[in-house]
Amino acid sequence: MTATTEGRPAPGGLGSFERWLSVWVAGAILAGLVLGSLLPGLFSALAALEVARVNLPVAVLIWAMILPMMVGVDFAALKRIGDRPRGLVITLVVNWLIKPFSMAALGVLFFEHVFAGLIAPEDAQAYLAGVILLGAAPCTAMVFVWSNLTRGNPTYTLVQVSVNDIIMVFAFAPIVAFLLGVADITVPWGTLLLSAALYVAAPLIAGLLIRNRLDARGGETAVEHFKERARPASILGLLLTVVLLFGFQGQVILDNPLVIALIAVPLLIQSYGIFFVAYGAARAWRVPFDVAAPCALIGTSNFFELAVAVAISLFGLGSGAALATVVGVLVEVPVMLSLVAFANRTRHWFPASDERA
Repeated sequence: MTATTEGRPAPGGLGSFERWLSVWVAGAILAGLVLGSLLPGLFSALAALEVARVNLPVAVLIWAMILPMMVGVDFAALKRIGDRPRGLVITLVVNWLIKPFSMAALGVLFFEHVFAGLIAPEDAQAYLAGVILLGAAPCTAMVFVWSNLTRGNPTYTLVQVSVNDIIMVFAFAPIVAFLLGVADITVPWGTLLLSAALYVAAPLIAGLLIRNRLDARGGETAVEHFKERARPASILGLLLTVVLLFGFQGQVILDNPLVIALIAVPLLIQSYGIFFVAYGAARAWRVPFDVAAPCALIGTSNFFELAVAVAISLFGLGSGAALATVVGVLVEVPVMLSLVAFANRTRHWFPASDERA
């Protein structure tokens, strides 16, 4: 991976800050635990700033995270949707027909059975809800990074992200509602639909409008300049959200410090499992490596910003569901970097690039 000497990513690379994202998230967790103990009144006041169960400070932070990603989505790329159909078929099948359901099944297995003696039943349901939200939200932004680190086909990567975002607008809420219902978790439909509109549809529309305006002014260079300038706000929004979440979760975690590790177990199994399902399918179907790598990595990575936002809206800042989604942030970067390294070592498993793959 390459980066400039100033720590910003070179085109397609992973910047110094992003490479250590799990470390910064761990620091934000520690800060949240300390601040939550020292300033409980402040966190209570922040929790009270709600409209229709949407926490306003968190909503602002989530938009700071999501909007730059949505500006990066180019719907003009959809005209290339038929160029590499095999990779796209694998992506869509894994992301929407396998991943949400396998994540829910792993959550039930571990939280309600394997870890039943370590987790209270009400906490098990909360953690299950959180991992369901993660499983129903395939990656939107970071997949561009993972794709470039494997020298994936940029046009294909853009097409698969654009298609997934369109599907997410319509499928995210129904899939989440179905899986929560199957898991006997009460589904607040009104809040779920509001969350999907607020954190999926609205940022996507706003991103499209901003991208069109930037493109009219300076083309793709202006778009990339905007994304680069917005990067610090996006990362800061993530870290401040983590501080808030762990400020509210502090006592729960201190009372049960193993909870982070317990939540991480099904998330790790899901991440590696989904990657090898998609990667194996791509190898069996003889998809070229520059398509196979991004088509496997998009489902492995999660749109954790969306999952965090919806968990907070549905279940509250201090909920186990919100905590589970933040654990997803903690484990994602090291997992994805390990899979990028594996993919690069196994490049020879796949045929040369094929425009119709």
